[in-house]
This record gives sequence, structure tokens and C-alpha cells, in this order.
Amino acid sequence: MKLNRGGGEHGHHHPHHHDALKFSSFFFMPERPREYLLLFTRFSVLTCLIVSVSLVLRTTFLSSSAPEYSSSYGLRFPAVPQKATALPPTRSTGPLTISHVQFCIAGAAETWLDRSQYTSLWWRNATRGFVWLDKPVKIPQNNSDNRFSIPVKVSDPGWTRFGFSSSKAAVRIARVIWDSYRLNLPDVRWFVMGDDDTVFFADNLVKVLAKYDHEQMWYIGGNSESVEQDVMHAYDMAFGGGGFAISRPLAARLANAMDGCLQRYFYFYGSDQRIAACVSEIGVPFTEERGFHQLDIRGDPYGFLAAHPLAPLVSLHHLVYLDPMFPNKTPIESLQALMKPYTLDPHRILQQVHCYDRKRQWSISISWGYSIQIYTYFLTAKELDTPLQTFKTWRSSSDGPFTFNTRPLKPDPCERPVTYFMDGAEDVRGSGTKTWYSVGDKKYGHCGKSEHSRVTKVKRILVTSMKMDPEYWNKAPRRQCCEVMEGGGRRNEKEMSIRIRKCRSSEMI
Repeated sequence: MKLNRGGGEHGHHHPHHHDALKFSSFFFMPERPREYLLLFTRFSVLTCLIVSVSLVLRTTFLSSSAPEYSSSYGLRFPAVPQKATALPPTRSTGPLTISHVQFCIAGAAETWLDRSQYTSLWWRNATRGFVWLDKPVKIPQNNSDNRFSIPVKVSDPGWTRFGFSSSKAAVRIARVIWDSYRLNLPDVRWFVMGDDDTVFFADNLVKVLAKYDHEQMWYIGGNSESVEQDVMHAYDMAFGGGGFAISRPLAARLANAMDGCLQRYFYFYGSDQRIAACVSEIGVPFTEERGFHQLDIRGDPYGFLAAHPLAPLVSLHHLVYLDPMFPNKTPIESLQALMKPYTLDPHRILQQVHCYDRKRQWSISISWGYSIQIYTYFLTAKELDTPLQTFKTWRSSSDGPFTFNTRPLKPDPCERPVTYFMDGAEDVRGSGTKTWYSVGDKKYGHCGKSEHSRVTKVKRILVTSMKMDPEYWNKAPRRQCCEVMEGGGRRNEKEMSIRIRKCRSSEMI
């Protein structure tokens, strides 16, 4: 009996039998050389199809989890799934203003009511941003103090799942950039981080940031003044207390990468170290601006502030740990005094100028809006530029080294300067200013020499100047000049008048 090809009953056209026949015809037993080639081709196609489907399934089910990362300690940590926080570019046009800056201030509920005194010194109605706390804080009701109107938020609790080796708070503070970015406030070009005891000089901050294209990725700030701090942490890092600025495109990348970075860099001490490491992974270098001041120094900041670098003053930090800037004032009162001349001519605050009273052989250095030093002998401009070392290093309270040169405060009282401090400021017809400086006792000891006593007879100094051109910092910087104005009569012994002006093209000091 001749059987069907399928054999026996399987020759019937039942649906299942038909499928089996299809499969068996796909993988048939070859009888001729051509059929071997055809079978190999079909097998290759099927293999490629299986591999492709496997890859698609793997991508689908594993894409929500980032890869594991190895730390420098050889440990492996499962990556934390990240929320999508990418936002469209700002496409913001026009000149930069303070309204384009979102401040991300790190605070703590335990200390906020006290530290808010510092933030309130510079926070204005046009200021945007929030102070981020670890937990809610009770704000006094019906209080007219403007520090209680500063907007406060509580950090997202997601930070608590990350490990740390030293500071638990550093994890939360590093993640403040994530908290801030995901708010998606409109027309923000820059995110500026700082501490609750950081004092920003907002007009100068805007002037500095305006130099940079906010549509590019920028990481801008200052490092520590103490070498021991830079060695311990990093030179190429913006220290958080002095504040630093991150452009919106970089903030977008940083917000997405932050959780993974917090896992990988759990062994760092500070929040700023974690952020710097994460920025480095993105490939963006640190850009230093000399007006951001961490103030990692101890003792009297006078020498540093009286010889400020030729750059806009952007921030001051750690003032709560330093001697007051002005004699016979608290740290807050000192800052309040500094804010008076700052509001009149913000770009000139703390800018140093030198001049000589050639008739009396005096060397004079002015830190505008703050202090005047008079020496009874000749000092070069380079010497006057160099800060008097009235302070110690931050960590070890040593005499250095610092990231800038210093000159010693001479033990002989006759070689020390007679110091004056700003005690009044007023506007002159909208285009100029007058500032007054009265003699202040820095407890530098008594000098009995007649040359020194002639200086101490001068009780008050008037300084006049035109307001600084807004374009001044957009040009090649040059320190301005000053000259002692001649006066007459007995009153001249007790008062002095100095005029600040632009240096003439061929003028040297």
C-alpha cells in the first residue's frame, strides 16, 4: 500500500497536521547539495530573528535601571532608577538680570532662624529661589522682619537612601540642585548654590555671569584660600560656601546624573566635592572667578578684605566664624555697614586704589566702602596690593600657606598702618559718591614717633568718586588712581580729602 508523504493517518488535512507539515517542510532532510545550502540559509535567518527579539526584550526590561558602578574601593552598588528631569532649553534672550538667576540655598531647620539674618541682608523682592531645609521649621507669625518672608522648602526625602562616610547633611545638600531644577521655574538661566551664611552681592554676581553664554555648560565659582583645604579637597572645585553658578544646560545634565553620582562618591566629605566630581564626569571644567570668597581663614579678615583682588566682589562666607569686619560691631552690623556703600556703587565695593601724599611722605591704600590704611613711609604698589596677614589658615590655624601672597604685620607699631573705617556714604547727584572714614583702633600698639603722631591727628577722611562705569568689568581691568586734595588751615590736620579717578594713560603709581 502506498502511503501519503506524511505517513499513515497524518496524511489527512487536519489543521494541526497542516502546521506540522509546514514546520517539517521548513526543516526538511536534504537530499541534494542545493537543499543543504537552502537549509543553512533558513537556519541563519531564524538565529538572527531569535537574537534580535532577545535584545529588544532585554532593552525593554532593563532600561529603567542604570548599570552598576564600581567605586574606587572595589565595592559595587546597584544604581538607583532616576526620574526624568530633562527640560527644554531656555531660549531666553536679552540682557541678564537677577530675575534670570535661581538661588539654591542650603540650610538646616535647627539653625535657619539664626542664619536667616545673613540671607536677609541680600535677598530682595526680585530674588528668585528657595532655602532648602532638612525638615519644616516654625516661622514666627505676624512678624514684619523680612528674613521670615524668604521662601523655604523641605528637601525631597529621596536623599536619605544614599550612603555616606562622613557627613549625612552633605548628601542632602548636594541633591539640592536636583530639588531646584525639577521645579522648572520659567526663564531661569543660572542656578546659584550657596549656604545660609553666604552673603551674595547680587549686582556683581549678575555682572560676572553676564560674561558667559548661559546656553553653554558652565561651572563657575572660587576655591579655598587655604592651601591645606585645596589639597585635602580639590583645587579644581568650586567651594560651596563661597557659592557657585551652574548654567541651565549643565544643571539639566547634573540633575539627571546626581543620584548615580551620590552613590559613587559616598566617601567624599562635602557636598561641593560630590557635585564637582559629577560635573567632571559630564566633562565640564571648573571656571574660577576671583570674587567668590569661601573665606577659609581664621581670626581677623581685615588684611584680606583691605586688599581685595581686582575683580567684582561676588560673595563672602564664614563671617560668623571670623572677627567682625568693623571694630566695635557684630558680624551682622558689619555687613549692614558694608551694604550702605554697596547699594550706592555696587561695582566699586572693596576695590583697592593707592596714592601717595608726597608732601608728607605717606603711602595710602583705600579699600572703597570699607577701610583706608596710611603708612608713614613709602611702600610700592606691589606691596600695597599684597594683603597684610592678619589671619590664619582654616583647618590648622597656621601662618599659611595661602593661595595668594601675604605680607607680615610688623611687630613694630610704628611700621604698622593707621587704619580708618567707613562710617558714612551718600549719593552725589546720581553719578558720584562721598564716603567718610574715621580712625579705628586695631590695637596695633602705641608708636611715639612724630611722623606717626601726625597721621593719628587725622581723625576723618573724605573720599569722593564718580560711580564706576557699568562696562568697567567688561574691559581689560586696571586699578584706578587717587590723589590727595590740598586743603588749608588748622582743620586740615584733622581731616583729609581724597579723590578717586581713572588713571591717565601714561600714569604710574
